[in-house]
Amino acid sequence: MDYPLLNAFLTMMWFFLWILWIMLLFRVIGDIFRDDGLGGWAKAGWAVFVLVLPFLGVFVYLIARGKAMGERETARERRREARLYGAARPADEAGKLAQLAELKNHGDLTQEEYERAKSRVLVG
Repeated sequence: MDYPLLNAFLTMMWFFLWILWIMLLFRVIGDIFRDDGLGGWAKAGWAVFVLVLPFLGVFVYLIARGKAMGERETARERRREARLYGAARPADEAGKLAQLAELKNHGDLTQEEYERAKSRVLVG
């Protein structure tokens, strides 16, 4: 079978570009449905646009709302971490106690202020 190296390279390139396109399409569709700022009709409109005319729909979506995609993803991750680690973690308490000890050692806090702040941190 005669299949030159350049053709094999081009076939692999097109395959990976196709996979990249599919990932981008799912990312955009996921962002449409996860966005709390869009109403139901707006979500339906974007979804139809992206599904009926995928190339044009995705590119228009990225131009119109692409910058906010990252901001929404960051906010979503922060909310998820806040839910996951909402309660005071021991590492946070230890960090606060270390910071209080450092302030006391530098003379910024008196012994009485240090004890009050320490008790507040330990109580939660």
